[in-house]
Amino acid sequence: MTRSQTDDSPAIAITLGDPRGIGPVVTLKALELMGGAREAPGRVMVVGADNLEATRRLPSHVQLVGVGEWDGSDLSAGRIAGRSVEEGVRLAMDLVAHALVTAPIHKPSLHAAGWPVAGHTELLRDLTGAEQVGMLMAAERTRLGGALRVLLATTHIPLRDVPDVISVDLIVRQATLLSQALRTWWGLASPRIALCALNPHASDEGLFGDEETLVLVPAAARARKEGVSLVGPIPADTVFVRALAGEFDAVVAPYHDVGMAAFKTAAFGTGVNVTLGLPFPRTSPDHGTAFDLAEEPQRVDPSSMLEAIRLARRLALKRFDTESADV
Repeated sequence: MTRSQTDDSPAIAITLGDPRGIGPVVTLKALELMGGAREAPGRVMVVGADNLEATRRLPSHVQLVGVGEWDGSDLSAGRIAGRSVEEGVRLAMDLVAHALVTAPIHKPSLHAAGWPVAGHTELLRDLTGAEQVGMLMAAERTRLGGALRVLLATTHIPLRDVPDVISVDLIVRQATLLSQALRTWWGLASPRIALCALNPHASDEGLFGDEETLVLVPAAARARKEGVSLVGPIPADTVFVRALAGEFDAVVAPYHDVGMAAFKTAAFGTGVNVTLGLPFPRTSPDHGTAFDLAEEPQRVDPSSMLEAIRLARRLALKRFDTESADV
């Protein structure tokens, strides 16, 4: 089997995440909502515990790939979540699946079960042997109408450490990774990328910090020399508005919360986490395990998982030649 850009029925693998969370419920609800030939995601393989209520109720066209039974304990939950990701990656690496969608995991349980990683992104990097990965938050439609795509140059680190981690090399590498993904998966011939500033007002020529002068301005200049259309640094209070208006195809944010705050304000419930740099598309919903909602499935909103499956399908097909999300 090979990956095809013209196959209208890509195979999607979906890992159910932590069995105590809402991953199994949002997956089931999302698959039930996807109706009709235009939205059918093709072959679907759901990867998770064999003995969950959600897996017993999967639609008939969905294949369950079991990774063992959950015994109800925290340790077993972490083990099931880790095994599910490993199996999902195997399916994608073996070309059985064209894309991978992952439901939320619980990091402490994953650590206890033997996977001491910061999160999904790092685990996927290690399992695939990817040299570099990037965390892109993508919403092809937002509350304001336009698309918003935000790459987090740094992810889960304390805010006080960000200035020490940000470097010219890091920004150039991440911007290059983003540009390549926008060309390859989104089909944008000349992607326009904005670089969000770190300091207020982009430091006002050094009045409020020197990271713009010492790091961000040289990084943008070097990226442009290497063929990446990177503009900035642009102050955080305007760059996302300009992206939503269509001036930029994506934004590189220097730290987690400046990007996530803007993104979730514009696209809460419809946003999708995309891992760049892997040999296959990987998406996930933009929420966590939400253990408090797991016992009340009627309250669980599957919108973000639905968008994650839709986007995985579009990325697998490289189909961004239409404005509709339901290609």
